[in-house]
Amino acid sequence: MRFPGFTEPWRRIRLGKIATFSKGAGISKDQRNENGKPCILYGELYTTYTATNITNVISRTNLPEDSLIKSVANDVIIPSSGETAEDIATARCVLKNDVFLGGDLNIIRLNNDSGSFLCYQLNGVRKREIAKLAQGVSVVHLYKESLKSLVVSIPSIDEQSKIAYFLQLLDERIATQRRLIEDLEKLKSSIVEEVYCSPRENVPRQRINKKYVDNWSVCQLGDICTRITRRNTTIESNRILTIAAQYGLIDQCSFFNKVVASENLSNYYILKKGDFAYNKSYSGDYIWGAVKRLDKYESGVLSPLYICFQPKEKLIDSDYLLFYFESKKWHKDIAEIVVEGARNHGLLNVSIKDFFNMLIPLPSLDEQRDIAATIRAVLIKIECERTILQRYESQKGYLLSKMLI
Repeated sequence: MRFPGFTEPWRRIRLGKIATFSKGAGISKDQRNENGKPCILYGELYTTYTATNITNVISRTNLPEDSLIKSVANDVIIPSSGETAEDIATARCVLKNDVFLGGDLNIIRLNNDSGSFLCYQLNGVRKREIAKLAQGVSVVHLYKESLKSLVVSIPSIDEQSKIAYFLQLLDERIATQRRLIEDLEKLKSSIVEEVYCSPRENVPRQRINKKYVDNWSVCQLGDICTRITRRNTTIESNRILTIAAQYGLIDQCSFFNKVVASENLSNYYILKKGDFAYNKSYSGDYIWGAVKRLDKYESGVLSPLYICFQPKEKLIDSDYLLFYFESKKWHKDIAEIVVEGARNHGLLNVSIKDFFNMLIPLPSLDEQRDIAATIRAVLIKIECERTILQRYESQKGYLLSKMLI
């Protein structure tokens, strides 16, 4: 796939023939000047194909200039070391002159070709080849002598510029799409924080509709939900579920690519679509564990280590409860339940009785439904925008495979 007007064959050539190589100076981030302030300030140096900072690029320093390398717009930077070959097999294009380059970097200065175009090729059809050049185990290194031997395919400079500019426009659209999704996710979190009460409040910061004026009530979780204790004694289901913070209740085999559960599933709880489960394990942002609802499958089985329950439909809207547990409003109450210092093998010490005694703020059923409907609308919008993002990324992958060799 080529732009009209370009018919000349591309030349295949080793990278060392079209560029000079140098190594970024190794500089400590902790070095300080006479005023005790950091010597090195990391600048916002953007690439032409992503909107991310290059963390090993220095914009200002009072260190001797002969210990650094000044950039020239069009320089290409590839890390010299990292944890994995895939981590370091990533090129960035410098867009500014006279930026001081330091850190563990391979700096490639092209003689006459486009750095932006080269980055697209190195990060696309050549990425695996670069990864294979990396050496090491616990820490992998990418040496300039290896990079010099890499064979690249180069068209005329005019065709390079046109391809790079076109792909840059697509990347800018992808970056805009990602920011849109991030903003929608922030909006969703903000709505939850505004329209939900904590268990110690009786009026939210913002009502979902001005027609709602009554104070909220407070009840125990056990008043509005029923604990699930049905066992898989007849092996009704073989789908073993696990709670993943990002994906909710998901098939264990799909998530781990293997089954880590007991071979005997008869003691496991059977969950039906719409049932909830509390995972007492804490990790990352889920310091008080996670409550998720089974939405992906009609049924599945879950370890008895989880606390399982289903909402009483006449008392509480299921989506309202789901979004409440995705907020941080319930954390303070669960924190008071957990015995201080009682974290055993990664599990919080939360008894079944205490969990169902947890307080839940509750508006009228109509207000619950309106709150849930508003948040659902934002989630539907987020999913639509994610689909668009996936299509842009697929389009980019297709174009890279067809426009570069």
